[in-house]
Amino acid sequence: MAFDKFDRAILEALQQDGRVTNVQLASRVNLSESACLRRVRALEEAGVIDRYVALLSQQKVGLPGSVLVQIGLHREEERDLAAFEQAVRDIPEVMECYLMTGEFDYLLRVVVTDMADFERLHKDQLTRLPGVARVNSSVTIRTVLKKTELPLRA
Repeated sequence: MAFDKFDRAILEALQQDGRVTNVQLASRVNLSESACLRRVRALEEAGVIDRYVALLSQQKVGLPGSVLVQIGLHREEERDLAAFEQAVRDIPEVMECYLMTGEFDYLLRVVVTDMADFERLHKDQLTRLPGVARVNSSVTIRTVLKKTELPLRA
């Protein structure tokens, strides 16, 4: 979908503050309130705006640890991939899951309270996911950069 300068300005403003009022948004992007609202609704209906969320602090909600987990399956047949993907959706600590190329089939980002919590998650859930052949984990030391705003190019 092609965006004009107003669409990009609206999307950039909403990525920075999803709770901005239409009046404030219209003022920021130099549109009338009605034109701004029409554009926002069109972006929502087109699926460009997926949803509105509150971003929480991992630290403040008691989940300071992030672990990147690489998972290899026994087989890469469609049935096995689908079973794994369905099961991984049911684990609340899994924040992201990517089907990958390369040595491992999936990359997960999980959040945990501490290493004992990760050990529980690893033993009770990750190794029991359908088709899992091997699990390789890397514990993050510190988050250097974590963005939520997508770059919108002209």
